[in-house]
Amino acid sequence: MATPKVKLGDLLVSAGLISPEQLSRALDVQKKNPSETLGSVLLGLGAVSESDLVRTLSKQLNIPYATREKGLLSPAKDQGLEQVLPEEIARRYCVLPVSRHLNSLTVALTDPLDLLVVDNIRRVTGCQINPIIAPRSDIMLSISELYGEGGMLKEAVAASYQESDTISFDGKADEHLSLDDLVSSAEKPPVVKLTDLIIRQAIKQRASDIHIEPLPSAISIRYRIDGVLHEIAPPDAHMLLPLVSRIKILSKMDIAEKRLPQDGSFRATIENRLIDFRVSTIPAMSGEKVVLRILDRSAVSLDLNTLGFEKEELETFREAIHRPYGMILITGPTGSGKTTTLYAALNEIKSVEKNITTIEDPVEYQIPGINQVQVKPAIGLTFATGLRAFLRQDPNIILVGETRDLETAQICVRAALTGHLVFTTLHTNDAPTAISRMIDIGIEPYFVTSSLLLVVAQRLVRQLCEKCREPYRPDPLKLPKDFPMPPNGMLFRAKGCDACSNTGFLGRRAIYEMMPMTEELSHLSATRAPTAELRRAAQAGGMLTLQEAGFRKVAAGRTTIEEVLRVTMASGT
Repeated sequence: MATPKVKLGDLLVSAGLISPEQLSRALDVQKKNPSETLGSVLLGLGAVSESDLVRTLSKQLNIPYATREKGLLSPAKDQGLEQVLPEEIARRYCVLPVSRHLNSLTVALTDPLDLLVVDNIRRVTGCQINPIIAPRSDIMLSISELYGEGGMLKEAVAASYQESDTISFDGKADEHLSLDDLVSSAEKPPVVKLTDLIIRQAIKQRASDIHIEPLPSAISIRYRIDGVLHEIAPPDAHMLLPLVSRIKILSKMDIAEKRLPQDGSFRATIENRLIDFRVSTIPAMSGEKVVLRILDRSAVSLDLNTLGFEKEELETFREAIHRPYGMILITGPTGSGKTTTLYAALNEIKSVEKNITTIEDPVEYQIPGINQVQVKPAIGLTFATGLRAFLRQDPNIILVGETRDLETAQICVRAALTGHLVFTTLHTNDAPTAISRMIDIGIEPYFVTSSLLLVVAQRLVRQLCEKCREPYRPDPLKLPKDFPMPPNGMLFRAKGCDACSNTGFLGRRAIYEMMPMTEELSHLSATRAPTAELRRAAQAGGMLTLQEAGFRKVAAGRTTIEEVLRVTMASGT
């Protein structure tokens, strides 16, 4: 079917969807960015919606309009369409092969007037192209279903075992490579493509970290998904140095330095989301190990209602964070969600009437309306020096990323006692231990009891995938002591499906150990009572331990006993 040579801009103006002025502006933008289509420019300017754009083309060109909702973007399963049109081409041009009849290939496009794309597909497939029109978002979802997630990454990994000749250093040892050698290898197309696909696949699988580790004769690549590391198929060992060099270039590191640890960062827009990457390298015995921390703002909820608080816990927490002064401690190991809880608290209580300042290491997410400061020990900006400066800035609320030493703890306590609300974190296994830790640091017990409002210990547990979780009746003899079995005697366990990448879990939620300061706890703290006695008093006052809080979520069908035990056994609760 021949595609009419009709200008898209004229069609939209004649349909009354854009004005001539908007078209003129879009054409000016397109002249400055020749690689962009007029349709994408108009969408970027907000002049027209995607549905209006494709519907207009469909009506004016008499080309069928298809959507996933109508079931018209389901490629035929028995025609080998994924072999007819390679995945890389489909994703590059946002084109979906729908069906094939003899030498005619029906494909879904967003802009059938893009003759260059249509001609390229014709040459690649060797077929006459029969276009239909569909929204870009629908096409990309259907592409993922047809080719399978990670298909391009698997191809790139497989290709790496055939590319040792194209990415080589003529027998040179790593320590003898010049800067030009390293840069040249990092910029070769197979390396660029592999790096890009490793990162993109990590984003698709909701990974929080990417670990690239050197082994004596291989590479290990693992994604941390919902707190657990999962290994993916690694590329050939010869790709390690080029891959590391590529990541160093992106992170603005010294690619010639392989003997010392380095830190860097970069930012990328992936699937219309702005994502920050913090990169760390260390020199291991078999080469450099690289870890990329993925900070995806769109994946983080700063709403207290979505973090995992039960109703009573949320009421207790909200009562504390709306107090005018005092100190709130959040405790737990690295990666337990403390920062997210603190950010959500600040996000709820911020207002134009309050001056809120934070000092963090690092500042993970920027929150409008809050003054956030990054510590820089190399120039003398530590938690303590930053806090001293804050107190001269007329603050209402202060957040300290971590209380690590006596000086920082003293300033936090002093601020809480002089009319400021202070949030900070400690690395302790449970809530009662936080009081003992503050006293051990060197804070006098009566200052701790006078300033402290609430201690919250937390962990993150993986949530069961609601699409595939399966009910079962557990053996009562194998259940933990005092487990709150639901009335129907049924629990849920992980199974695995496409939605959760066959793990059985999808996402994480926090479990909390909430310990408000009571008169009894204040009295025990003032007498330097041991942690065990503080814990007994807190539990007698109604505090649920982390494990007990986790078991509540098991009984509600949100997670499993094994998952709760995995994250709480170390806490001794």
